[in-house]
Amino acid sequence: MTNYVIRRFLLAIPLLVLISMIVFGLISLAPGGPMSAFEENPNLTPEDLARLEEQLGLNQPIHERYLRWAGLIVQGDWGYSSATRRPVLNEIGDRLPNTLQLMVVAFIFTLLIALPIGILSALKQYSLFDHIATFFAFVGQAIPIFWFGLILIIVFNVWLKNPASPSTGFAWSNLFDCPDCTPLMPGGGMAPYGVDNPTFWQRAQHMILPVLMLALFGAGTYTRYMRGQMLEVIHLDYVRTARAKGLAESRVVIGHAVKNAITPIITIMALEMPGLFGGALFTETIFSWPGMGRLFFRSAQRVDYPLLMGIVMINAVLIIFFNLLADIMYAFLDPRVRYE
Repeated sequence: MTNYVIRRFLLAIPLLVLISMIVFGLISLAPGGPMSAFEENPNLTPEDLARLEEQLGLNQPIHERYLRWAGLIVQGDWGYSSATRRPVLNEIGDRLPNTLQLMVVAFIFTLLIALPIGILSALKQYSLFDHIATFFAFVGQAIPIFWFGLILIIVFNVWLKNPASPSTGFAWSNLFDCPDCTPLMPGGGMAPYGVDNPTFWQRAQHMILPVLMLALFGAGTYTRYMRGQMLEVIHLDYVRTARAKGLAESRVVIGHAVKNAITPIITIMALEMPGLFGGALFTETIFSWPGMGRLFFRSAQRVDYPLLMGIVMINAVLIIFFNLLADIMYAFLDPRVRYE
């Protein structure tokens, strides 16, 4: 196992170099370029733009720019954002905790919803529960996530109101018609506007809609995968043998069927893990959540080369790492898996 892990890490080095070369080339060929943000400033003369281009090293050939960038990365210098002139690591460090806060909570709720429903759907195959769960799983996979987010904002922030009115007090009738009431749920941001130190409940309120959006959208995929894997294992010989030995049904399902059915799900989880750090582009944009997804979107709009490269390379490292972690977990969950 140790030799296998070492080989995978060594193979990751040329893979990361290849990824960085391809991404750097594609970003450099994108129309506009980082100078477009300065060209819109009427106070800058052509001489000022030429001087800025030289200071940023954008007048050099692409291979020289790449080697210069790669050399700085190896030294731990990720450069400066061409839009804000702040260090790239500082820009990412400011947004990463916000993304982790949102994505980890959403991922936990996704698994808490999807895995039990998938297991029960397989155990009650073709029952009413199975049909309902399958229907909603397909709906969750089919609905465009940006459309679903807008619907949530319209319903819970525009239509529905907080039943507690400042003038009349609490009344369920205020939920639908109350001009003086505040919206039932916040429609965006991480905290109320103008609040520097929000409470836990204020933060939790602002997380409800984006977490609901991400959890319901992801639960459809995990439910289908979990149901399919359970259907493959519950009729195998070792499960029938466990039942024949008189083991309780709960031990048969959890200790034998689920343990083996969940192994392929780990691959999906490993591929989803980098998204916990990379953020959700549509979700963070729709709900104005200051995370990595929104940072990437704004960096792409500005053609901010250093920041885009920093975000992409972090995601590439995470994808390689979590795929390796999934392979290692296979060996612990399934004794038949061995790495020489």
